Amino acid sequence: MNLEHHYAVGLEWTGNRGAGTESYRAYGRDHTVTAQGKPSINGSADRTFHGDADRWNPEEMLLAALSQCHMLSYLHVAASRGIVVTDYRDSAVGTMKQGADGGGQFVSAVLHPAVTIADPAQLDDAIDAHREASKKCFIAASVNFPVTHEPTVEAA
Repeated sequence: MNLEHHYAVGLEWTGNRGAGTESYRAYGRDHTVTAQGKPSINGSADRTFHGDADRWNPEEMLLAALSQCHMLSYLHVAASRGIVVTDYRDSAVGTMKQGADGGGQFVSAVLHPAVTIADPAQLDDAIDAHREASKKCFIAASVNFPVTHEPTVEAA
C-alpha cells in the first residue's frame, strides 16, 4: 500500500518595520502561519536570533511536532494492544548546533513521555509500546537526527 497525503499551510511575514531587510537589525522576524479553517500561529525567530520570545519559533514547532506525533502514535498502539491510557504528558528537549557560518541543524531530540495507564499488569507492555510508536511516527521518520524516548509509565 502506497498512500499519499498532502498538507498545505500559508506563511506571511509581518516583520517589515518600514525599511524591509535594509539591514540585519532593521526587520522583525514576526510571521503568521495559517491553515484553512484553523487558528493562526504567531511565529518569530528564537530570541537568540532577534526574535520575539512570546511567539513560537520554528525550533519549538519542530520539537512540538515530534512530541505530538509520538503521542498520537503511542495512543494508537496502546489502543491496538488493549492498553487503557488515562493520562499522557511529555517534556521534550532538543539540541541544535550552529556552525561558524551561521547555519546549523538539530542533532538530537529526547522525548520524556509520562504515561498513566489503568491496569498495573500492563506496565511492561505499556513501556514496550513506545518502541512500536517510535517506528510509526511519520515526523520522527522524516528527520535526519535521532529522536529517543525516556518514558515513564505508572498505573492509576
